Amino acid sequence: MPHPEEDASPDSKVEALARRIAQSIEQGTVLPGTRLRSIRDAAAKDGVGRNTVVEAYNRLAARGYVEARPGSGYYVRKPSSVHAQAPAPHVTEAVDVVSLLREQLEQHYEVRVGDGRPPASWMEGSELGSSLRRARSQGLTDIEHGYGTPWGYLPLRETIARMLGERTIPVSPRQVLLTQGANHALDLIVRHLLDAGDEVLVDSPGYYPLFGKLKLAKVEMLGVPRLADGPDLDALQALLEKHRPKVFFTQSLAHNPTGGSISLPKAHRLLQMAAAHGFLVVEDDPFADLQPPNAPRLAALDQLERVIYVSSFSKTLSAGLRVGYIAGAAHRINALCDLKMVTVVSTSDFVERVVHQLISAGQYRRHLSRLKARLDSALGPAQKALARLGLTVHPSPPGGYYLWVELPHGITELGLARSAAERGIFLAPGAVFFPQRQGQQQPLQAMRVNVAYANDPRFLRFLQGALKAAS
Repeated sequence: MPHPEEDASPDSKVEALARRIAQSIEQGTVLPGTRLRSIRDAAAKDGVGRNTVVEAYNRLAARGYVEARPGSGYYVRKPSSVHAQAPAPHVTEAVDVVSLLREQLEQHYEVRVGDGRPPASWMEGSELGSSLRRARSQGLTDIEHGYGTPWGYLPLRETIARMLGERTIPVSPRQVLLTQGANHALDLIVRHLLDAGDEVLVDSPGYYPLFGKLKLAKVEMLGVPRLADGPDLDALQALLEKHRPKVFFTQSLAHNPTGGSISLPKAHRLLQMAAAHGFLVVEDDPFADLQPPNAPRLAALDQLERVIYVSSFSKTLSAGLRVGYIAGAAHRINALCDLKMVTVVSTSDFVERVVHQLISAGQYRRHLSRLKARLDSALGPAQKALARLGLTVHPSPPGGYYLWVELPHGITELGLARSAAERGIFLAPGAVFFPQRQGQQQPLQAMRVNVAYANDPRFLRFLQGALKAAS
């Protein structure tokens, strides 16, 4: 019989043993078909309890390294005859919405200038990991093994309501709906507000995953040109004289992909136009926590009468923590909550509690301070390095991730992206960010550059060579 203390084997011992055996299998020092040590022999050799060995072997089986043969033991599995290979660069180069999004998720390239978020090291993974460990051991012991409320974890919604109050967007927790990131929030809004054949306004250039959702919904997109201080309202007025859009989807601050932010006069005029022509505004604010609380947000000026506000922690905390939210008038949020319940039932109570703990313990605020400092220190050198190459870099205030860089005559953005892909460099060509890019020649050749990667010498050498060859 095992000793009583063996039942209390720390998880770290189990995981360490499982990883050590897995590494031996991966390195080929333990061959396929080999029988692992018996539970008793392994426990004696490694100086751990038998329960620790059993759990480690079970984890290896769950991960596909070994198989259990009843009455005989655990054996190393034979490798599959089909090996997944990373797509060749010509498959993953960013030439359309799907390929750009796929590369951001699968990440084949080392130089990631086209990425939508900073490097993982900037997101303080060690701090997040320590918080998760504390959460498991201390703060999240009361989680129920149910679906949870479709509204999302109440203490986090209460915290978000207070954060919105700091941005002069007063709401009650019942006006906040938690989602699986901003993309889920936008998907819910598209499903709720729009039908096939409806017309909507979008930033041009703008947030390309939104364009994919609208195409799936068979909605007609009307691109509103984006200027340094926000949407081109003269162009918007011309569109409104010919069309009856239901919604304008826009990013006011730290705009993706241009990096610019809306001015206060333009924000006022945009809301006046929305009221006069009867369309709603969906304001996507994914970088809210990196921007000043008093920045000109449409939701603050409108007080959520005609504006639906979307934000997320994915861009500022961790892409792996899929937590976003929608704030709006109570009747709209009620309807969106019902739709969320019908489509996904609920979001992850566990993940929402982790985010709440990070905020309430002050760790998120400290993380934001470091992230802002890194962005600020990277922005200036990035702008100067690109300008020294003779490229036109659009103004981008602090607190965002992106630079919008125009390319000179003789260089096409898709040709540049393909050439970069051949050298292991991931670029985000400008055409992807235009809603009507298919079948139309965009006069502006440009690319979105992530400031965190802009000073990578491999990227700058590649650009220098491409510009020299084109001159």
